[in-house]
Amino acid sequence: MVVRERGFWGVLHAPAVAVLRCLIVSLALITVSASAALAANNRYAAIVIDAKTGKTLFSRNADAARYPASLTKMMTLYILFEEMERGRFTLKSRLKVSKYAASRPPSKLGLKPGQTITVENAIRALAVKSANDVASVVAEAVEGTEARFAKRMTRTARALKMSRTTFRNPSGLPNSRQKTTARDMARLGLALQDRFPNRYKYFSTRTFSYGKRNYRNTNRLLGVVEGIDGIKTGYTRASGFNLVTSVRRDDRHIIAVVMGGRTGKSRNAHMAELIKKHIRHAKPGKRRTPLLVAAIPLTPPPLPRGRPFIRQDKPQLAMAMVAVPKKRAPSHDPLSELIAAQMEATGEMPQRVNVSPKRYASAGMASGETGVHEQVARPAASDNPVQARTKAGKDDWYVQIAAVPTREGAARLLQQAKLKAGRVLASAEPVTVPVEKSGTTLYRARFAGFSGKNEARAVCARLKRKSVDCLAVPN
Repeated sequence: MVVRERGFWGVLHAPAVAVLRCLIVSLALITVSASAALAANNRYAAIVIDAKTGKTLFSRNADAARYPASLTKMMTLYILFEEMERGRFTLKSRLKVSKYAASRPPSKLGLKPGQTITVENAIRALAVKSANDVASVVAEAVEGTEARFAKRMTRTARALKMSRTTFRNPSGLPNSRQKTTARDMARLGLALQDRFPNRYKYFSTRTFSYGKRNYRNTNRLLGVVEGIDGIKTGYTRASGFNLVTSVRRDDRHIIAVVMGGRTGKSRNAHMAELIKKHIRHAKPGKRRTPLLVAAIPLTPPPLPRGRPFIRQDKPQLAMAMVAVPKKRAPSHDPLSELIAAQMEATGEMPQRVNVSPKRYASAGMASGETGVHEQVARPAASDNPVQARTKAGKDDWYVQIAAVPTREGAARLLQQAKLKAGRVLASAEPVTVPVEKSGTTLYRARFAGFSGKNEARAVCARLKRKSVDCLAVPN
């Protein structure tokens, strides 16, 4: 006698129904047991955050100390992107490989001492291949040594309110004092998108070719799980398998972190499970939280004596980024003190500070030693460039160098451009112009005081030759 059941099961004989049901139950138990095994791992930590509301949708050991492994390279790239935004590097700039950098253990590109690599290839090598030798190359180019670069990484982490993160190297290679948390890594993943939306695309790169080899992105979920657009994987024996992902789906956006996986496969499976379960609870529509941007210090740190980088347009010349001064500068910064005094008096961030060579020298440093001009980052009476003019009729065209989320950031970029440009901007007026974009206020960092379009364009062309990105724009 053949027994049949109604519905879907009705097409099968009773013994077959029993077998199929057992198989489905077994698969479900395997999935549950895999997640349970990962959660039982003492290195495990995870978090899922709604990027539009800031709400935590899932959390396990999210604030417990963990080793970041190659998730560290997210911060390495964050700082490199900062330097590019400031005009110090372009995608075509070439970074020199030291003997130390070439000696870093795998994963690596296999760079040789004395070789150079473009900034764009360095970015791809870090985001796709997770190359440790390239991480050291970037650190030395930016700060001179890994130790100084790691200190800057930690300072930047604090500015992003990653309060439980300490960096000791730019690669994530084993160091018992390099610690972070799943929550802090989620903040960093979001901060990269908020601060550098145009650079963030590198984290979604599927493959990277260098020399005669092709490298596949270590994030195997790219193109597999719908909506994933990055960000980074990591692994050391002490950390286990780590992964930070960003997912945009159905007008929702989440950041998810899994740390401490026993294998890359189990980590990926757990991440896919977290995304599937929690993304439907994220809120669609307009973002409700402010952009996550590091609070920019008022005075930029001194540029390093570090290793030179070579520009693409003059490959025959190995030019040091900064000349080492003959006289050692004092530990304090008189310009910073003057700006701080103005802030204390007015309660606002100054855009201009009147600094005469005599006053600057009496503060402990001759203006000629630093390249500081008489007029640098001086306070204006208003953010409106028309009200901030110095010569009537000369504010119709401007030279814009950036648009950043904070007034302080715009003022700092203007100050740095003045210092770097020297006589090119000797008579220009630094101004900031607030503008609303998609519900977010940005501050345009501009220079005014030009006779018209031709002069503004000529000045911008000279600034670009000094590695300062800019654009001549009308009022």
